[in-house]
Amino acid sequence: MQKDNQLLQLTQQLSAVTTEEQRMGLRVGSMLPSVTDLKEILRLLQAVLFPGFFDRQSVSSDTRFYQIGIDLQRIRELLQRQIARGYVFCCEEDERRMQDVAEEKATAFMQQLPEIKRLLLTDVEAVALRDPAVDNFGEVVFSYPAIQVMLHHRVAHALYGLDVPIIPRIIAELAHSRTGIDIHPAARIGEYFAIDHGTGVVIGETAVIGNHVMIYQGVTLGAKSFQYDSEGHPLNLPRHPILEDNVTVYSNASILGRITIGHDSVIGGNVWVTEDVPPHSRILQAGPRTHLGFADGDGI
Repeated sequence: MQKDNQLLQLTQQLSAVTTEEQRMGLRVGSMLPSVTDLKEILRLLQAVLFPGFFDRQSVSSDTRFYQIGIDLQRIRELLQRQIARGYVFCCEEDERRMQDVAEEKATAFMQQLPEIKRLLLTDVEAVALRDPAVDNFGEVVFSYPAIQVMLHHRVAHALYGLDVPIIPRIIAELAHSRTGIDIHPAARIGEYFAIDHGTGVVIGETAVIGNHVMIYQGVTLGAKSFQYDSEGHPLNLPRHPILEDNVTVYSNASILGRITIGHDSVIGGNVWVTEDVPPHSRILQAGPRTHLGFADGDGI
């Protein structure tokens, strides 16, 4: 009986809306976005964009048209609901009143799927042709984290461009938790983008990446500093790097601030870059110092 009373008291404490929740505007209720439904949308998008690879049942050339049509209908229904709930969550709108807006946004997104597929296939090709360990393109689709994260990012970026609230960020974080690659949905990434290995990669909100760019694990395209308004809040200004076409960035390099890495440049591993780099540059670590010994700390 005592344990039951303790549990009842604990339930009362945890179910009460705290002053901190009220101050932070944390909304509660059944009309919040569903991470489970968003995961299902991404699973269905995988099946639509890469037919036969991620379907729950086998797809043949005869059934491909039918199955994709069924999946698209389900995607539209789920996405429309989640977009409406995103407006409820972020804008305190009524879900029923936002149905028309959500339907318009979902339809506009669906129209972008052919272009998203085209871009993803360029990413598959870029990864496959830059990694000698790849045996075939299908291996890249099935198993490479770069393609998993880019599917999430290109979907999230399209929704972000339609001013859909909160949903793009949730989709981006689903990819982050799955792959260890953190790409803000606002980041602009061109075609034929390749990430090798990928764990620890961070690409910030205002980063711009051109075509045929390759980066390795641990690379950070981050902000160097922030500007603040009169009330001490950080301003959302361009603060992340621009990588032009045909740039390669090796592992654990940090490129910080609103700087430009010129086309056809190579940024070596473990370097710290905070200034513009001209095209066709090679930025490497300093070479080792040669000393005969380490007497009295010399050479350290």
